[in-house]
Amino acid sequence: MQIAQYYPVLAVKALAAASAFYQQHFDFKVVFEADWYIHLQHGKQPDINLALLDCRHETIPEGYRKPAQGLLINFETDDVDAAYERAQQAGLPILLSLRDEAFGQRHFITRDPNGILIDVIKVIPPAAEFAQQYRAEA
Repeated sequence: MQIAQYYPVLAVKALAAASAFYQQHFDFKVVFEADWYIHLQHGKQPDINLALLDCRHETIPEGYRKPAQGLLINFETDDVDAAYERAQQAGLPILLSLRDEAFGQRHFITRDPNGILIDVIKVIPPAAEFAQQYRAEA
């Protein structure tokens, strides 16, 4: 199978709040909007997409019409320190403060209005014990 595009679709209850959040804090713009589905595209990188779907919509099979839980999405950036400062200034909840991880990340975690965790990451050189775990193509 050849995949033409890939993007997450987040099943949420607060559709408008989620859309506003990703537009305001992560530079997404609306490219399609219905009362039950919103497709967002990054303002500077059109190949980065995110969709929001009302979790109660009939296109979701019965028994699965509930908001996403236990979900963590990653946004990789070149300047995580600036992103952290903007998140703090905006009053976003900081669930994990900015820190360096031995496995090769400098990151912090916040959440969107629906409780979906967002890990904002800058890749950094890993410690020696983790460097050997990366494959050559990574």
